[in-house]
Amino acid sequence: MSRILVTNDDGIDSVGLHELARALAPLGEVVVVAPDSEYSGASAALGALHLLQPEVRRAHVDGIGQAWTVNGPPGLCVMFSRLGVFGPIDLVVSGINPGANVGRAIYHSGTVGAAITARNGGISGVAVSQAVADYGIEGQAWDDMIAGQQWTTAATVGAEVVAALLAELPADPVVVNVNVPNLELSAIAGWRQTQVAMLPPRTVATGRLHPIAGREGAFSVEMVWGDPVELPADTDSGAIERGVVTVSYLSRLLDEVRSDVTGVPASLDRLLGRAPTLAP
Repeated sequence: MSRILVTNDDGIDSVGLHELARALAPLGEVVVVAPDSEYSGASAALGALHLLQPEVRRAHVDGIGQAWTVNGPPGLCVMFSRLGVFGPIDLVVSGINPGANVGRAIYHSGTVGAAITARNGGISGVAVSQAVADYGIEGQAWDDMIAGQQWTTAATVGAEVVAALLAELPADPVVVNVNVPNLELSAIAGWRQTQVAMLPPRTVATGRLHPIAGREGAFSVEMVWGDPVELPADTDSGAIERGVVTVSYLSRLLDEVRSDVTGVPASLDRLLGRAPTLAP
């Protein structure tokens, strides 16, 4: 039986985490290891371990036999798991994140960061996120926005992807980024494999400093949303806005050849000289 680690970046009490874990329970032995608090935007961070003094505690998730919290980001939860702290793990599944992780948002997502950390340790990872209606509308409280989330839809789609992946796990670990519209399953307009867009559907456009009363030299930052952007349907950002489930296989960070960057090599040549060619 496969052992599936389920984590997230919203913390152990997230409804999306619980829904996803229970949806995956028929597929194998599910172990929940999630942050003890909110770590959205943590990407693949592990945190300053000498300051965190990591602590693991038992937790409870209805319908799941084993659950734990860690006082650190999701990347740390996954790192501990792949080190064997919670027993052998065959697949890491992260989510359900309220809010699509598409476009450049994937660089900062703790949900996606957990799946990337899994791959770094030789384990495939799946990130499951769900669009939020009216996300980026000024004056709308976050709790109000996610009150109507169709968690079951995202959990069903996520479980389908995980079941297919477990049936034929690739030898070279993969990161699968899944984004689900906030709709009833019957209302979804299909799925497609998508490119990662340069932008999410709506971005923060500007920031303004506001002095904090009574705290000299301290400021709060007001971030202002820009206008919505319509993106091509073959991108993750464009497809999710059209009610389509998006699936993207995220590549590793690789060095690229840049013929337009000449100053750095020239400067280092003058300072250090080129290293000798080493035998393979």
